[in-house]
Amino acid sequence: MLEFIQLLKQRYQAVLAQQGNEAVKASYQQRIDQLILAEAFIRKGQLIDAAPQPLLHMAVVGPTQAGKSSLANVLLNSHAAGVSPLAGYTIHPQGFCNGVSVADCTGLQHYFGRFQQLQQTQLSKDRHDCYSLTQNTTDSKFLPHGVLWDTPDFDSIDSATYREGVIRAIALADMVILVISKEKYADQSVWDIMAAVEALHQPTVICLNKLVEGSESIIIQSLKEKWQRARADEFPEVVSLYYQKPGGLPVWPESRQQLLKQLANKVSLTKHARFEQELLKRHWQSWLEPIFAEHQALTDWTELVDLIIKQAMESYQRDYLSHPHHYETFQLAITELLHLMEIPGLARILSGTRQILTWPARQIMKLGRKRGHIADSSYEIALLNQIAEHTLIQLADKLLDKAEQGHQGQQSQWWRQLNSVLRNQRQDALQDFAQATKIYHLSFQQDVESAAHQLYGKLQQQPMVLNGLRATRATADAAVIALTLQMGGIGLHDLVIAPAMVTLTSLLAESAVGGYMHKVEAELKQNQFNAVKQTLFIDSLRNKLLQLPEQLSISTHFNISPDQLRAAELQLTEKRHGLRLL
Repeated sequence: MLEFIQLLKQRYQAVLAQQGNEAVKASYQQRIDQLILAEAFIRKGQLIDAAPQPLLHMAVVGPTQAGKSSLANVLLNSHAAGVSPLAGYTIHPQGFCNGVSVADCTGLQHYFGRFQQLQQTQLSKDRHDCYSLTQNTTDSKFLPHGVLWDTPDFDSIDSATYREGVIRAIALADMVILVISKEKYADQSVWDIMAAVEALHQPTVICLNKLVEGSESIIIQSLKEKWQRARADEFPEVVSLYYQKPGGLPVWPESRQQLLKQLANKVSLTKHARFEQELLKRHWQSWLEPIFAEHQALTDWTELVDLIIKQAMESYQRDYLSHPHHYETFQLAITELLHLMEIPGLARILSGTRQILTWPARQIMKLGRKRGHIADSSYEIALLNQIAEHTLIQLADKLLDKAEQGHQGQQSQWWRQLNSVLRNQRQDALQDFAQATKIYHLSFQQDVESAAHQLYGKLQQQPMVLNGLRATRATADAAVIALTLQMGGIGLHDLVIAPAMVTLTSLLAESAVGGYMHKVEAELKQNQFNAVKQTLFIDSLRNKLLQLPEQLSISTHFNISPDQLRAAELQLTEKRHGLRLL
């Protein structure tokens, strides 16, 4: 699941960089933040699984100038966290080990991923992908043993540049200390972030900072209302913090000295796997919205391709197989039949002539170019290539129609760019189709010869019909035409309309084997239809067309396949270690 979340985040970031619609950009950025949170929370689960005794992590979070670093120093009983009156002073997650050593914090580098661990003094405002871990050398009476994280703000103008560090620090925390001042408690950014992390189930305490005497009761009531609007869980404890004049530090009430240690007892790491699932399921449909749209577009594209292939086959059936003047294949079978029933007496002459005149052709056949001249003159091949070209033209027009009909900008763009890919690949597709057509035509001659053998076998059962055909002048003329065809002197279309061949075909049809001849012709047409459909319009054209969406740029499209999504959704229904969630 971690790999899928990372992939989804990367695709969102790539698409966001090319997105021009401000509303879409805002929505995508929100989803990226959610994906960063989910990725970090999954990594937190791995950290828990890997550690024999996981450390407790506490995060001090809040808006700019709420006093987070100052409170961190109070809780640590030190001056370890740097403070400044300037907004946005802390821009890196800074961890302070309290009662544990830095050496105990194994696995944090894996958790933070691309972020680099540096010394606190090495942190630079020019670089945001880093964090620090510092040993706290003083004793704290407020904190349980663990790591306290001072985090950057999440609401300043510059926070977008270091927001990932904030999210990673919050996801790492087992408990959260929310610091807000009387000036900032009503900011929407506070409640947006608190709503976003509700699924992490972190025990939380709210520190209401920079108070003056007598003002907290009204603010606390307002806080409770805002919490209940943002989250469904119980309203947490609120600690009122007043500044002491010397030093300007907030004062942690002595009556709440044990509060954070008590809060630590509510941490339940054993439920982390379930919380992971809750977080993923909470946002799953929203995250996948553009992927679902692309998958719908893929389904529509498949249906469109199938429709256009169906229309192409209808054209082939109408303009070739069922056309009385264009269907040449069965006439070619008749010429093969003539070789099997050559007229006695004429056979020796024709055979000798064939040996002399067809020697070069026979040599060519040995090189795998059997009947190449027949393929070159075939009306069927020319028609198939025309149908393929017309099919791609129609498809391009329908893609533009889809783009104009698209109500969603992203989906409309998908169709436009697919049309561009089709335009770029059109010539190669037609060339591949033309080559496949020629190969099909030559290989189908085996079916033609098989049909001729079937007819000859039937004629042998009817010797009177066979001898009658041999006795006709039409047969001899047709045999000469057949020989000329073999030599490339005429084309297949000439064969179809040659009077001798027409006469011979008519004689066969009117004979006792006429019914059988029509059956053989029908079977040949059906085999031809199936061969053209499978080898040309499915294997050569349809499959190539269905692969075109894979060439869409991942900088503008997600290109996450249905198989990838199904595998991720299967993981979504299972706990770690393969236990099903009920």
